[in-house]
Amino acid sequence: MRRFVPTLKAAAVAAVLALAPVAFDQGARAAEGGPESGHDVIKIPNTDFSFDGIFGTFDRASAQRGFQVYKEVCAACHSMRHLSYRHLTGIGLTPAQVQALASQFQVQDGPNDNGEMFERPARPSDHFRRPFANDAAARAANNGALPPDLSVMVKAREGGADYLHALLVGYSDPPEGITIAEGMHYNKYFPGHQIAMAPPLNTDGQVTYVDGTNATVDQMATDIATFLAWAAEPELEQRRAMGVRMIIFLTILAGLAYAVKRKVWSDLH
Repeated sequence: MRRFVPTLKAAAVAAVLALAPVAFDQGARAAEGGPESGHDVIKIPNTDFSFDGIFGTFDRASAQRGFQVYKEVCAACHSMRHLSYRHLTGIGLTPAQVQALASQFQVQDGPNDNGEMFERPARPSDHFRRPFANDAAARAANNGALPPDLSVMVKAREGGADYLHALLVGYSDPPEGITIAEGMHYNKYFPGHQIAMAPPLNTDGQVTYVDGTNATVDQMATDIATFLAWAAEPELEQRRAMGVRMIIFLTILAGLAYAVKRKVWSDLH
């Protein structure tokens, strides 16, 4: 039986690694506090996303609506340079829909035979078009602030999708006695509570959803957070499924190993 020990250990490690991000995410969301300013600690509310938990899956309809919010609202400032248009099949778009969508954008290519750069309609294999030519242009258009890339933003912020949802709905007038610097906005969930980004989702119906869903600010925030969670970990469902299968396999294997051990040593009793 000794020859099976390394295999069992490797399988156990693989299962733990497959499910570890779930435990990490839940631990981060359950942790007390969140963004803080001095001694002022505000707990990030739990949005109860469909992809929470070991058996959670992405709501494809919500992710598609979230992409629509990104395209119509967020893409004016924020890039997603790690995603290609072809990846959108992962949220339920057909290859034909992806082809039609990509062709709406112009991307730079070249040089051509004359050594010149040119623009052409995007292909599914192209990365999402960046809103600015470079970081310097992005800063110049945003009063010196550089809008962050959103490709892995859910993984880059403690609280993940819950924090992004809270941030988008957390804008309000500052409490009495709080002075906001010029060009800044009050947000109770942002570290320091002063954020340069104006409220991107500021009114119900700001986006007209293709599927007819009522586009409240909370709904749009939930949908864009779902889309960004998928963008950060498009393989999440497959990894979790693998982890569950490994746990089931190891449980059955442990039972068989115990039965064999009992059988082998039964004559010595």
